[in-house]
Amino acid sequence: MPDRVGEVASAIEPLLTRRFGEIGGRADVLVGLVGRGIQLSRTPVMHEREASRLGLSCAYVLIDFDAAGLADSDLPAVLQAAADLGFHGLNVTYPFKQSVMALLDDVSPEADAIGAVNTIVFGPRKTGHNTDYWGFAESFRTRMPGVPLGRIAVFGAGGAGSAVCAAFIGLGAGEITIVDPDGARASELAQRLSGAGGARVLVAEDKQQAVKLADGIVNTTPIGMAKLPGTPFPVEWLRPEQWVADVIYFPRETELLRHASEIGCQTLPGIGMAIGQAVRAFEHFTGRAADMAEMARHFEAAA
Repeated sequence: MPDRVGEVASAIEPLLTRRFGEIGGRADVLVGLVGRGIQLSRTPVMHEREASRLGLSCAYVLIDFDAAGLADSDLPAVLQAAADLGFHGLNVTYPFKQSVMALLDDVSPEADAIGAVNTIVFGPRKTGHNTDYWGFAESFRTRMPGVPLGRIAVFGAGGAGSAVCAAFIGLGAGEITIVDPDGARASELAQRLSGAGGARVLVAEDKQQAVKLADGIVNTTPIGMAKLPGTPFPVEWLRPEQWVADVIYFPRETELLRHASEIGCQTLPGIGMAIGQAVRAFEHFTGRAADMAEMARHFEAAA
């Protein structure tokens, strides 16, 4: 492991050197994003511009396992290398939001309840948080007021799916049905969330039936991303009276949302969740309050 940490650190150091050169020197705050296929992420711009607005300098580095040729098994070495190189923290995205939890010293209560971490703060101990929960809930409250929450079908039982299900429990959903090809993972999530709030949390036996019976459907899988085009289920299953949400924000309108909008469904893109989670993550990294409206402007500027 120590040798691998050194090798990984050697792979990250050029990324730091390049980023420091682009921002004109070292930074007050050094953070990054760990995941696969993340080169198009707008998170760096949001953090760096918000820090600048508040009188801080920030360097935000993309540690893309795909671009760097890293294996999933390198995740422990990446975390340790980042800490050794002076990072203040890391955001975590697909596919590591759940597996990273076992590598941390502490996990916040909300992340523990959700079973996923998307923000790690380095200090004497590595502490994990979940800001996806708040980001999705805030976006949904703002953009989808008054939509029915009696029955919701959530596609995906991974880190994003866990946060979204927990958010719907907080929003007062009546019944949540989880649709995932990994039945054991879906069952584990349903069991963990059952009893939290008043919602019934079920595992779908038939995904077409789950869509048919739902007031609203949420995609939390990576299907629909720029590198994984498509939809998580046949779009012909949708009805105009349903609402549809997606956590993907690139592309801004996924194939699923485009079809849903065309037939008259109310839709929610992943942009709001992306901005909201960044607001809370920024506060964890810097101890300073970020402004949601300003973060949204940074996000749009990144386009």
